[in-house]
Formats: sequence, structure tokens, C-alpha cells
Amino acid sequence: MKMADVYRYLADGGVPQPKSDAPPELTSKVDTVLGIVAWAGTAAGVAGVLITGAMMAMSMRRGEGSEHMGRLGMVLGGCVLVATAGPLVNFVF
Repeated sequence: MKMADVYRYLADGGVPQPKSDAPPELTSKVDTVLGIVAWAGTAAGVAGVLITGAMMAMSMRRGEGSEHMGRLGMVLGGCVLVATAGPLVNFVF
């Protein structure tokens, strides 16, 4: 696609709709792998929150200072990234 075509689409307000030339067998396998990776990411996020919560509870019981809030923030940030990755990719492509 030439840049002139891109500018024409932008001026018309239309969005180009590319055609998929991938074979259906490959597409279904890629979808399966991406689904497994998405579930693994979700499971890792849940496990991270549970482990961080358990570590916070143990340190509170021992009377130690808690520096786990930063870790909890990082885990929750990762959860947000995993949760929004799929919709962002669908929006862009």
C-alpha cells in the first residue's frame, strides 16, 4: 500500500480492511497457543497476588516492616497488562 492510499483512506474516514491469507489450520493453532498463553498469564497473576498477600500476612504477624506494597503494585500492574493485551491487539488489528 502506498502512502497516497493511506492518506486517501484517512481523508475519507474509512479504515482499510486487510484480507487474511493465512491457512485456517495455522490460524486455529495460533489461536490455541495464544489462548493457552493468556490462561497461563492469568494464572500467574492470581498466584502472584496470593503469594504476595501471604508474604504480607507473615511479615505482619512477625511484626516486621512491610515493603510488600511495591511488590503488590508490580504484580497488579502485570495483571493489568495481561488483561488488556488481548483487547489492545484486537483493537489494533
